[in-house]
Amino acid sequence: MVFEEYDVNARLATVSTAAAALLLTPLLTASAQASDILLSHEKQVVSSTMSDAASGADNAADGDTATSWTSAARPDPQWIRMDLGQRAAVHRVLLEWGAGPATAYRVEVSDDGSQWRQASLVTDGDGGVDDLTGLSAHGRFVRVVDLTPGAGHSLSELAVYGVPDSTGDTTAPSVRTGSAVGAITATTAELSWAEATDNIGVTGYDVLRDGKVIATTTTPAYTDTGLTPGTAYRYSVRARDAAGNVSTSADELKATTPQGKAGTYVLAAAGDIAAQCTASDSKCVHPKTAAQVGAMKPNAVITMGDNQYDDAHIEDFQKYFDKTWGKFKNIMHPVPGNHETYDHTPLGAYKEYFGKTATPNGKTYYSWELGNWHFIALDSTQFDKGFAAGKSEQLAWLKQDLAANKKGCVAAYYHHPRFSSGDHGDNKTVADIWSTLVNGKVDLVLNGHDHHYERFAPQNVDGKKDPNGPVQIIGGTGGMDLYPVHAEHPSTEKLLSTFGVLRLDLTDTGFATKLLGTDGSTLDSSPAYTCH
Repeated sequence: MVFEEYDVNARLATVSTAAAALLLTPLLTASAQASDILLSHEKQVVSSTMSDAASGADNAADGDTATSWTSAARPDPQWIRMDLGQRAAVHRVLLEWGAGPATAYRVEVSDDGSQWRQASLVTDGDGGVDDLTGLSAHGRFVRVVDLTPGAGHSLSELAVYGVPDSTGDTTAPSVRTGSAVGAITATTAELSWAEATDNIGVTGYDVLRDGKVIATTTTPAYTDTGLTPGTAYRYSVRARDAAGNVSTSADELKATTPQGKAGTYVLAAAGDIAAQCTASDSKCVHPKTAAQVGAMKPNAVITMGDNQYDDAHIEDFQKYFDKTWGKFKNIMHPVPGNHETYDHTPLGAYKEYFGKTATPNGKTYYSWELGNWHFIALDSTQFDKGFAAGKSEQLAWLKQDLAANKKGCVAAYYHHPRFSSGDHGDNKTVADIWSTLVNGKVDLVLNGHDHHYERFAPQNVDGKKDPNGPVQIIGGTGGMDLYPVHAEHPSTEKLLSTFGVLRLDLTDTGFATKLLGTDGSTLDSSPAYTCH
């Protein structure tokens, strides 16, 4: 029979070994051997299934009878398996069932987690507490196989008692030399080391900064974040095995973060860019904004959608956008706007013109990095009315991308702004994007869509001033006809109906912005912000 296995990282119990034993004291019987000890405290547990994320297998080994492992409602026999960390004589297994107990189950032991031997068989259980004593089993792994048909069943506690082998695994992993420090920024340090070896197997590594454990990882690499610029740090690593043996620390690593410097990177950004006109027309604006981009000599260029008007056909991209802003295509990171969806095939010409630049992973949303900055390019057309097919998938990706980020500063950009004092006004369709970015501690959000410039103070989910929120800037000023502006939002710091290009000056620890007009003059300057 094939089982689907869900690995569950054993969590630290909320009680000590003595306290955990005390919880079970009323359940002890005279048949328990005097030399037996609790073998199951803080041990790793996995299960064949679980009914939901809150009902994982680790709930059955946390010393808390208020939590339970609950199996999924499936016809296959379900199981929960515990790794004792070393071989032991198993004399007693105590199970406390929750609501919906299994009335028929088999207790098995194994030396390797593959070949199993039956230790006890129960066919007429009645729920509550099952105290299986007088067992004469031996092994490292203990498994309970649920043979009861019907819906999923709930197990509150699984306790195993016995005597560990005197010949159990007491060998600590060996740590080889070969540790190294990789890229260092003002707030991050990349570390790597040679894999440790062990007679049974290495399960993870402790990373120590200045003598204190700051993280654990299962791979021989780690990026430390949130460091202070201009500071020296000492790192070391030690390995662990499944029996809890810990190695000596690997050779010490030293890393000194540099001071953050203003103007480390320069980026140019705008949205709503190329009208169907060329430089031969003195009223054509996108050639003028493109000239300001060139004058900046930016490290990268961001566009916030509606790159080409009106229906964004490929011939329009080639005839207009390509002649001006297209000069920076090799350093450009675009996102689409609603006008790109008006092509014969929605987004067809956008994908054809930008190619892999706009769809590096086959999607119209992606992320990229520069220095200590993580940039998230989103496709808000998927949240617009009539184009919402990929909304949930993109939101899930966004949350995963934020969770995986190791950089100290984060910016996101997409076409439709959550808040705007322009003609389109606020966009509730992107409320999920905005709340996810706020909760993800994003520092800067760039938008287009409304053809004006607006810089907000840092805001929370509701658009109220909050220093912990991101700075939102609308830069729909790249060249298409301007829209009128209306009453400012309470959090608006600057509101202009003008053409221009947004200049971003980024350091490893913060940013400042300017709006440059078509003549190169500075129309607005932000304060210097420190990344969250």
